Amino acid sequence: MSSKIITYALCVVWISISVFSSNTVAADFVGNETCVDCHKEEVEAWIGSDHDMAMKHADKDSVFGDFNDASFEFEGKTNRFFRKGKEYWVNIEGPDGKFNDYQISYTFGFEPLQQYMVEFDDGRIQLIPFAWDSRSAEEGGQRWYHLYPNMKKTDEFYWTNSGQNWNFMCADCHSTDVKKNYDIKTDTYNTTWSEINVSCEACHGPASEHLIWSNNQEGVTNQHYGFERDLSKSVKEWVFKEGHTTLQPKQIQATDQITMCAQCHSRRTQLNEDQAHIKGDSKTLLDSYLPSLITAELYHNDGQIYDEDYVYGSFMQSKMAKKGVTCSNCHDPHTTKLSIPEEAICSQCHIASEYTPEKHTFHEANTEASQCTTCHMSETTYMGVDARRDHSWQIPRPDLSKNIGTPNVCTQCHEDKDDSWADKQVGQWFPDSPYRNQQHFAVAFYASDINYRGAGDALSYTAQDAKQAGIIRGSALQRLSRFPSKNTLVALGRAIKHDDELIRLGAVQGSAGYSAYDRWQILSPLLTDNVLAIRSEAAGALAAYWSDLNPLQKEQLTAPLNEYINIQLFNADRGFGRTNLGNVYRSQGKLEKAEQAYLGAIEIEPYFINSYVNLADMYRTQGKENKGLELLKEGIKAQPNSGALPYSAGLALLRLEQKKEASQYFRKAAEIEKQNSQYWYVYGLSMEPFDGAAAAQALNQAFELSGDPQHLFAQCDMLLKNQLKKAAQCITQLEQYAPKNVIDALKQRL
Repeated sequence: MSSKIITYALCVVWISISVFSSNTVAADFVGNETCVDCHKEEVEAWIGSDHDMAMKHADKDSVFGDFNDASFEFEGKTNRFFRKGKEYWVNIEGPDGKFNDYQISYTFGFEPLQQYMVEFDDGRIQLIPFAWDSRSAEEGGQRWYHLYPNMKKTDEFYWTNSGQNWNFMCADCHSTDVKKNYDIKTDTYNTTWSEINVSCEACHGPASEHLIWSNNQEGVTNQHYGFERDLSKSVKEWVFKEGHTTLQPKQIQATDQITMCAQCHSRRTQLNEDQAHIKGDSKTLLDSYLPSLITAELYHNDGQIYDEDYVYGSFMQSKMAKKGVTCSNCHDPHTTKLSIPEEAICSQCHIASEYTPEKHTFHEANTEASQCTTCHMSETTYMGVDARRDHSWQIPRPDLSKNIGTPNVCTQCHEDKDDSWADKQVGQWFPDSPYRNQQHFAVAFYASDINYRGAGDALSYTAQDAKQAGIIRGSALQRLSRFPSKNTLVALGRAIKHDDELIRLGAVQGSAGYSAYDRWQILSPLLTDNVLAIRSEAAGALAAYWSDLNPLQKEQLTAPLNEYINIQLFNADRGFGRTNLGNVYRSQGKLEKAEQAYLGAIEIEPYFINSYVNLADMYRTQGKENKGLELLKEGIKAQPNSGALPYSAGLALLRLEQKKEASQYFRKAAEIEKQNSQYWYVYGLSMEPFDGAAAAQALNQAFELSGDPQHLFAQCDMLLKNQLKKAAQCITQLEQYAPKNVIDALKQRL
């Protein structure tokens, strides 16, 4: 992962043609040295920027860390950083548990931290676990520290594992014109780039045709100075309109700037190296990448950042995005810094007289507390020292915090106060605010998290709410998979016809709760979608029902499914890519190819859970239950932090009539993933023959986590079967969920 999130796009500039001839006919990468003659100011601004320093060869100019025989103690062991002549080396623990010397080949980023990379014989380039804190000593910097102090060798992000692999995780964004060149047969890389860092053409695109244009030669008809990207701002003129306290766009013009920036500034999976959206035949990010939506793993329920999201997912939620604001409205694309002082950025559009301390901030002027960013762009610190601002520009909602536990900047600053105090204070400052106590999509997302019975309807409403951003509507659709109903069916049916690609994307996963027949009816129109990510994801989802499809349906599915397969082959250096291939082959009855794909996933990424679970399930369908069980036990050794593996092993043992041992595995699963209500539920049911009280306690834990009345009913039933004292109390609690006839039947057993 990047040590410093690289900031935004370069604006359109003109480049020298001095060394190129007129017979250049295709757009090729030509190198940033051709830019200097005509664009000296832009190049000088770029030098030393986050983009320039994104990646460098390790040398005296690029290495910031202390390699003068420095040492760092971690878990009682000494790690050394030293030099051999002009080379930089570390002595750290490898996956074999032994300390070895590794040469540092490359640097990554430079502030507020710098990371270092080791190149291995198989072409893998890996980021070591120790980073240099490049902040000043006064700020606590100028030190070595461990980025992932709790990391185990079985974790994805252990330094020699795939999570710290530059070729897959980082290269596409930290260098220019990257070709991964992974060889699936030998499990090796021959990754190349045209320039080691994020240079001019990383943002502008290949410049050879621009050189022709700049020499006034014939043959270039593109209107963007020989480039096929329009990196200009979407709004050329902002105007005052009566009744608004912010300037409004006179006109919003679609450009490629957001799409181009999002290539790197988003959480996403790369689909290919074609980058069709930069060639002028497409304007969508989703022809080359599959972006993450607003999920519980990455965001709080109100859309605030939780994990690293690289800005795009936040920005697309915002009113700024809707109004046509682009990255370069705030950021200088060459220096990667703010284009003007922070205190003046917002007043470009927000009329300053309406946002004074007396009218708006209610904090002392010229203090940090009175800055716009303090309340509307809260910071979250990643990688120990790297504070990044939330680009969704949230309006503080302590009223939401009171009800669903989302964070708010008021109590993050005033740590001695609570959410009720903050809500009251906001109410006094803004008594007529349309936002306070306003309905918010966060409630629907929270309801889905706790499996609330009305969650499906709430999500369906959010998915169809035209006032919501497309990424929010798509995320609501994505969460619908557990709540199939007439309302969700209507929401999904409308979504697949929507112009917004993120809404259509959300419908693919959101349809997972329906039968094969219904899901085909929902998703089959997307098989001819003009966006690669959408039609391939739809194909991947429908491939699971291959054996149920008629010949015409299989014909419809074949072309987009081949695209889906090609995407998985491109990502075959990861366990998920090979496991997805195995799933397709299995659904098509190609069981030998499926087994090879699953086993390949296990070989290259032994800590990836799904490959074990899916292969074991395939063995089950082949009547090889014991073989599947042994595989799962191997997986548990390889990835002891997984609850899914012991849970699957428990199910296998149940089918083998080994109930006592099965319950032990279910318990292990629940103890590893303490927030998984399903694990506690199944563990509770499995304990019925052995310990009724323990069974009831586990079922109670399941209900407390899920809020699912079925779990509470199971607890009451278990208490009654074992004549335990809390049965009456449980039935009383169940009365608010269950119909009277069910309650009466339980009471008769008291």
